[in-house]
Amino acid sequence: MNIVIIIGHILAIAIGLSLGLIGGGGSVLAVPIFIYVMGIGTKEAIAMSLVIVGTVSIIGIIPHWIKGNINFKIALIFTPSAMLGSFCGARFTAFSFVTETFQLICFAIVMLLASSLMIFKSREKKVTNCRGERIKNKPNKFNFYTIVLQGFGVGILTGFVGVGGGFLIIPALVLLANIPMKEAIGTSLLIISFNCVSGFLGYVTQVNLNWYLMFSLTFAASLGTILGAYLTQFVNGKQLQKVFGYFVLAVAVFVLINR
Repeated sequence: MNIVIIIGHILAIAIGLSLGLIGGGGSVLAVPIFIYVMGIGTKEAIAMSLVIVGTVSIIGIIPHWIKGNINFKIALIFTPSAMLGSFCGARFTAFSFVTETFQLICFAIVMLLASSLMIFKSREKKVTNCRGERIKNKPNKFNFYTIVLQGFGVGILTGFVGVGGGFLIIPALVLLANIPMKEAIGTSLLIISFNCVSGFLGYVTQVNLNWYLMFSLTFAASLGTILGAYLTQFVNGKQLQKVFGYFVLAVAVFVLINR
């Protein structure tokens, strides 16, 4: 087997590990790996990343479903507009002015945003009152139309640059839908899986894919996710998120330099 293919599968396991350990970051790793390590074209890399992230998200849904951490009502509101946005974002890439360089620049900008959010969240401290009790922010009022618009915007992002959008979906669900963090994470995985399906359908007629390679990489990433989920009990989530955030920042700079 080609050494590049072997390395690609090892890195696919790493993609799954990141998703299993911190619940995100898979797509921001997948696209650069496919492009710069395996020599796959930008559109093909994005389409393949959508399959991997979508499949891994489905696997991640299972434990959250068992624990009751999925809000199907909110998912039903958020998902349709997100799927529409994801399909539209993928179809936008068919326009002649959307070059691979333009897509990579947009992807790198999204990576910069994602890394900043990861680093910032890892530094958040619990605010307590004089009795040592955590002070919670007053939740915003549930806003149906804002959730729908947010879903469409996240979907556009997913389809156009191939990221699952969990780093945007989770805050949106917490702030706009007033649901707990654990429930937001489980619900976001369900939304992401549908987003990825819709985005992939938008790409499938534009690209020529190596289906065998795509499915073998997806299998490797799935194994990594299962291992990552197991390892979460042994690692400091906040510290890992901070380190990963800086790593994503470095990759974003690399992509911009090598666009």
